[in-house]
Amino acid sequence: MSHLFLSDLVCQQGLRDFTLTDGTLCSVTALAGAQTPASVSTSFTDQTNLSKLVVFTEGLELQQLTQVTQALADYLDIVFYRVIKVEGVSGFAICGYVALKTQCLLNKQLENVATRFSVELCLVDKTPSLSEPGLLLMDMDSTVIAVECIDELAELAGVGEQVSAVTVLAMQGKLDFAQSLRTRVACLADANESILQQVRDALPLMPGVANLVKILKSYDWKVAIASGGFSYFADYLQVRLNLDAAVANDLTIQDKKLTGTVQGDIVDANVKAQTLKSLAEQWSISPSQTIAMGDGANDLVMMNAAALGVALHAKPIVRQQADIAIRRGDLDTLLWVLEAGRPN
Repeated sequence: MSHLFLSDLVCQQGLRDFTLTDGTLCSVTALAGAQTPASVSTSFTDQTNLSKLVVFTEGLELQQLTQVTQALADYLDIVFYRVIKVEGVSGFAICGYVALKTQCLLNKQLENVATRFSVELCLVDKTPSLSEPGLLLMDMDSTVIAVECIDELAELAGVGEQVSAVTVLAMQGKLDFAQSLRTRVACLADANESILQQVRDALPLMPGVANLVKILKSYDWKVAIASGGFSYFADYLQVRLNLDAAVANDLTIQDKKLTGTVQGDIVDANVKAQTLKSLAEQWSISPSQTIAMGDGANDLVMMNAAALGVALHAKPIVRQQADIAIRRGDLDTLLWVLEAGRPN
């Protein structure tokens, strides 16, 4: 029983709400005619004080969910579980309605448990909801697309090692972003303009991003990019993905050659955060309905400015400071977290 895939149990039993007792799954609906546990009964009448633990991974097994429940027992009490589905996203997530026992070292324990049992764990209190319009603002490089554009340009220009070394330090937050960007761009001086199109034509989208944008827009959400990368690529992605806005840096080009400079002010961490606020105001979106997603230290200010900050396949420093982390999953798995935020 413990090694059964939860997908099989969900399909066979039509589960929505259930509990786990000693590794045994029991439908709350099935308990309706019996004596329902007090904690479960109370939870259905007063869920406002409960946080939500969204659990998902490909091929989630009952045993994994049981192990997660046991590993977190000293930190939170899981009152009941609910199956979360979103039309257009394959599979499902499990949302545990939880009462927190302690905040001490909770984030560290969540990280350890997620890694140990190969699951995604997103603990949220109040989240933006799909029930009303919202705004998702995303970083571009290694978030919307699976590469760092400046590293790709540098490889074509023959300065890959010099640029990638600076990129790593910048993403780890060890260098001032504006200074590091100008240093990297300077390495591209005299490169042919044609390398821009070469990189653009081969841009790999991150798995799930197109589906995420499509579904969010069907719920009247706005989706945009704020990037410390380059507008040549951000503008292209805006068209390709039908985004509502794109903000990035402009490379200077003369005589079909890159000059090694950037026009105007750099789109840094503070500009990204301001972009979130400006776009929300422009589209009359409540601050409580904003999400910022990124992978690097340069995204943290933007994440903190949003109602929900999402670290995507991010560095440890970013996962530690973000509200939630998607460590391995596709981008559209974020929709399960938002669905969990819908009013019951």
